[in-house]
Amino acid sequence: MSNAPRLTALDALHRSLGATMTDFAGWDMPLRYGSERDEHNAVRTKAGLFDLSHMGEITVTGPQAVDLLNYALVGNIGTVGLGRARYTMICREDGGILDDLIVYRLGEDEYMVVANAGNAQIVLDALTARAQGFDATVRDDRDAYALIAVQGPESPGILKSLTDADLDGLKYYAGLPGTVAGVPALIARTGYTGEDGFELFVEPQHAEKLWQALTEAGAPAGLIPCGLSCRDTLRLEAGMPLYGHELTTALTPFDAGLGRVVKFEKDGDFVGREALTAAAERAESAPPRKLVGLIAEGRRVPRAGMSVVADGTVIGEVTSGAPSPTLGKPIAMAYVDAVHAAPGTPGVGVDIRGTHEPYEVVALPFYKRQK
Repeated sequence: MSNAPRLTALDALHRSLGATMTDFAGWDMPLRYGSERDEHNAVRTKAGLFDLSHMGEITVTGPQAVDLLNYALVGNIGTVGLGRARYTMICREDGGILDDLIVYRLGEDEYMVVANAGNAQIVLDALTARAQGFDATVRDDRDAYALIAVQGPESPGILKSLTDADLDGLKYYAGLPGTVAGVPALIARTGYTGEDGFELFVEPQHAEKLWQALTEAGAPAGLIPCGLSCRDTLRLEAGMPLYGHELTTALTPFDAGLGRVVKFEKDGDFVGREALTAAAERAESAPPRKLVGLIAEGRRVPRAGMSVVADGTVIGEVTSGAPSPTLGKPIAMAYVDAVHAAPGTPGVGVDIRGTHEPYEVVALPFYKRQK
C-alpha cells in the first residue's frame, strides 16, 4: 500500500493558484490560497469556492435500501422525500458516534450517503457489514465524484448564471439533478459554513471545467477560492460540529447535545438502539457535559484539548478553538459541566499554558446569517 496522499481532480489547478497544500485525512488538500481571513470574509460577505472532493460518497440501492439505512443509521430515512437530504449519524452498538453523515435520496430506491473523509472507509465497512440480510447494495462511489462547493450570500446569483435548474425552488437540505456550465451535476443546497450555498457533485473529469466556469462567473461578485483553514473557522462560528473534535466514538449523540437526530419512533431495530435509549435516559436525569461557546476576553487562542476551568477546578475541555474573523476575538467550542453551561456563567476560563485566561460562556452558534 502506498502512503502517498490521494489527489483530487483539481490538484494541478490548486497548485497553479499557489495554494498551500496539506495532508488531510489521507488527501492532499488546499489549506489556503492567500489570506485565511480574506477567504473567510469572502464567504461571509460575497462567495467562496471550495474543493471538497475528499468527502466519501457511498451509494445504497435496492428494494430494501431504506430498510438497511434505517437499521444502520440512527435517523428515520423512511421519511426523507425524493430529492431531499437529511443530517444523521452512524453509531456503534454501544452508542458511540462513528461519523455524522448527510443522506440524499436520489431515487425511489437510491440513496447517497456522504461521510467525512477520515471516516469514509469506516462508514463503508460498517454499512457493508450491516447490509447482510437486506436486499440492498452498498457501493463505494468515492472515485465517481468530485465535489465543489460555492458558499456565501452571492452564491445563488453566481450559480443561476450557469444553470437553468430551479434554484429558487431548491430548499435547504435538498438536491436536484441539473446542468451547471454544461456539466451534469447533482446540485445540493447544503454546506458547512453557516451561509447559503450549494454543493455540486460531478464526475471528476468535469471538475476543472466547472471550477473555471464558477471562477469566471463569480469574479464580478467577489468570489475567491477558499481552503480548509477558513472552512474550519466558518463552521466554528456557525457552531457546527467536526468529527474528531465535537464528535467521537467516546460520545453518544446525547452527550454531544444532538440527541434530536436519534429517531426511536421508527419501526424495527437499529444499531445502538438499546445503548442510545439508556443514554437518552441518563441525559434526562443527569445532564452530561454540555457543548457551549466560549468567547475570549483577551487575545490568546484556545486549542482543542485545553482545560476549561472555574475557581481553580477543571470543568470541561475545549474541542475546537480559533480566532474568529467575524467577531474579532478568539472563540472556542467546549464541553463543560452542566452547572457552568448557562450563558454568562461567571468565573470561567481556559487554561492556556498554565494561565487561566477569562472567557465568556455563550450559547451556540456564535454567528447566524441574516435570512
